[in-house]
Amino acid sequence: MDYQKITIAPVDENTSDILVALLENACYEGFEELPETLVAYINTNDFSAFNLDEFLKPFNLSYQTEIILKTNWNETWESNFQPVIVKDFCTVRADFHKILINTPFEIIITPKMSFGTGHHATTQQMMSQMKDLNFHEKTVFDFGTGTGILAILAKMLGASKTIAIDNDEWSVLNAKENVLRNNVEVEVTIDSIEKFSTKQFHVLLANINRNILLENMKLISSITVENGFVLMSGLLVEDQKVIEEIAYQNGLVLKNRTEDLNWISLLFQK
Repeated sequence: MDYQKITIAPVDENTSDILVALLENACYEGFEELPETLVAYINTNDFSAFNLDEFLKPFNLSYQTEIILKTNWNETWESNFQPVIVKDFCTVRADFHKILINTPFEIIITPKMSFGTGHHATTQQMMSQMKDLNFHEKTVFDFGTGTGILAILAKMLGASKTIAIDNDEWSVLNAKENVLRNNVEVEVTIDSIEKFSTKQFHVLLANINRNILLENMKLISSITVENGFVLMSGLLVEDQKVIEEIAYQNGLVLKNRTEDLNWISLLFQK
């Protein structure tokens, strides 16, 4: 499985955020937001130059493409992947980083082809909001786990049982590897949320995107216990109104909101 590396430049920060949201809904699986540059990755079989041209046309942007062989993916990530410290709360690093850890929690990941390294504003906001939730002896469902980073953190914060799902085989394999590396117990499976329609969870984590959240809001609410929490991100500021409305229609009340770089995370209680 080879990947196309798409480099879009120059691009300002706000436009970069908008493009990430658009491309994520079009099968793009990973992003690097660099100064005045957006790098996006997509399976070669899913890449369409015509579709990308249509996405970029309103912004009058150009791009360059490069084929990244599967065997070279880790080298590509490692050359750019730096440790992340989330508000003196949790350090996220790769095993090849040798740094002094001064945070209460440390997560070691090997990113590979999965989304969610801790660098993106959505992941950092999810982690920051998790700091203030009570996970002790709670059941947790991570919807769209990617690298497994949020599920791992939930377990470290005291969750009694954590289930993490994704519909991408490579993400599931990567998440399982990261779970083992961090010596925690998380059940990681390649599944759809529908399979868990009869289950109940105290906390549901969903760092995905607007469309998937809207499509699954009823089910997200139904598998959350009364007074339980739903923490979601993968959302832009302009997504809040519709997300909040549909969430409320399904018994979810907004309790907290964070914003960073035009991305938001929303904490709801049932």
